[in-house]
Amino acid sequence: MDCCATTSSDLLTLSQALEKILSQVGTVSQSEQIDLTQAAGRITARSVTSPLDVPPFANSAMDGYAVRLKDVTESAILPVAGKAFAGQPFHGEWPTGTCLRIMTGAPAPAEAEAVIMQEQAEVLDNGIRFTHLPKAGQNIRLAGEDIIKGAEVLAAGSRLGAAQLPLLASLGVSQVAVYRRLKVALFSTGDELQLIGQPLQDGQIYDTNRFAVRLMLQQLGCEVIDLGIIRDNETAIRQAFDRANSQADLVISSGGVSVGEADYTKQILDELGQISFWKLAIKPGKPFAFGKLSQAWFCGLPGNPVSAALTFYQLVQPLIAKLSGYTQWQKPRQFRVKTTSKLKKTPGRLDFQRGILSTNAQGEMEVCTTGHQGSHVFSSFSQANCFIVLEQERGSVAAGEWVTVEPFNSLLES
Repeated sequence: MDCCATTSSDLLTLSQALEKILSQVGTVSQSEQIDLTQAAGRITARSVTSPLDVPPFANSAMDGYAVRLKDVTESAILPVAGKAFAGQPFHGEWPTGTCLRIMTGAPAPAEAEAVIMQEQAEVLDNGIRFTHLPKAGQNIRLAGEDIIKGAEVLAAGSRLGAAQLPLLASLGVSQVAVYRRLKVALFSTGDELQLIGQPLQDGQIYDTNRFAVRLMLQQLGCEVIDLGIIRDNETAIRQAFDRANSQADLVISSGGVSVGEADYTKQILDELGQISFWKLAIKPGKPFAFGKLSQAWFCGLPGNPVSAALTFYQLVQPLIAKLSGYTQWQKPRQFRVKTTSKLKKTPGRLDFQRGILSTNAQGEMEVCTTGHQGSHVFSSFSQANCFIVLEQERGSVAAGEWVTVEPFNSLLES
């Protein structure tokens, strides 16, 4: 492989790169049964079916009175024969020509044909007179009306969160089968990198890429194997790849995938595995690598912080979803708005500029730039809430033109 080739034919579009990635990778096969209390953020390995009807019995949807339809006429006054509360059903005899006081959630007696809300009832000394005649089934929630016993409530590949876990709890489900956590080995390469919190030496910068990527991996529910900073030494880089390959499902490196005299990553990867592609027709993020080592998949992120975050967001995020078994992941939504800023661009690559999406005084959505778009300006992410996506062959954009925006999902939202 000529890893340093720079012809335009080497540049894959973003959609081509994503298609290549997702067509090659599968899902981890191992699963485990865990308690519901430990399942937040995990992915279901099998579909979950309901062990019971929801609601499990017919019950009242209102505070009011349970009646038989034949007993309720415009002039009828029905004595109250008993009461039913949530958790305290009525078990006595229910004589003809009477009604039952019933509260929301209380089991409805088998003979109850309707519940009349208390606002439509007049309480008299000798009973209850109703101001409205009921219809059959009125204000009675039937057993299984929400969920029928045996129905699928969650498909395999669902992420378990605040909407899903209480649902399972309401069904009495205490354990769930989930895929094991994806193991991701992570390291940065470069003599110029320094650990966060340590004083910078001449020519050094802080290793923010590994810190940012680790945070995103944790948000995605991965088990992170952090191998730290690997210096620009062929032996050290080879050892890092060997260790990562033996321990992880996915290996992510930051830096070392562009052309440079001290970039050993490409050379070593050519020896250790098969790399599908090295370069993308996107900006920022052109030097992105994807391939397969002997055991683990590999993604090489660019060294520039914005490029690393962008390529992780656009390519590694869906890759991790596929490997983790998350079948409901969707591409970030895009739509068109007008820009209030001038946007500089050179035709040739799909450009992801950081933008601020807002609503103007007329109630219309619009977008403006965060300012300088250099791939080293990571502060732009803290200001932005979207990408402004400029087409590959588009040039600079004037204020007032229509552009495509892609709001951040939860991985980048402030």
